[in-house]
Amino acid sequence: MFSKSKVNQPGGDTSDKPSAPTGGSTPPASQPPTKPASLELGAGQAAMKSKVAASSLSSDLIIKGDIKTSGDIQVEGEVEGNIQAHLLTVGEGAVVRGEVIADDIVVNGRVIGRVRGLKVRLTSTARVEGDIIHKTIAIESGAHFEGAVQRQDDPLGGAPKSGAVHKPVEAPKG
Repeated sequence: MFSKSKVNQPGGDTSDKPSAPTGGSTPPASQPPTKPASLELGAGQAAMKSKVAASSLSSDLIIKGDIKTSGDIQVEGEVEGNIQAHLLTVGEGAVVRGEVIADDIVVNGRVIGRVRGLKVRLTSTARVEGDIIHKTIAIESGAHFEGAVQRQDDPLGGAPKSGAVHKPVEAPKG
């Protein structure tokens, strides 16, 4: 009286029956590809965004202009401009002339300008000429630093607390 095959699907429902070759020349219907969980309806934006590899600026690269990303950057070359990122790593041979703003900042090379970050780390090979505004900071023995250090709960927020005096830092010529 009732059949298990569905009228609107070609080939009927074969989920509980073994596949048997048919006399016709048409191949059996294939299953449609399943969507990854990140593409399902209702999936959050975080599930749709895959982890992006860090951008790397090689040692032979010279950039004049600002850089802004929500990802990670590894600088090995020279940047004349401001950098804003999630994680910024300044390589040993790198030079950055401008303000750097990131959640995490690791300086192995040279930064001439203000540094603003939640976590700032100056390694033993670091040279920073400018103020550092941070939530947490670590300065290894051997690091060279000229400027003022100020702790803030929100160093990425922009303007320093009222009453704080910051003098502009000029890059040395030559």
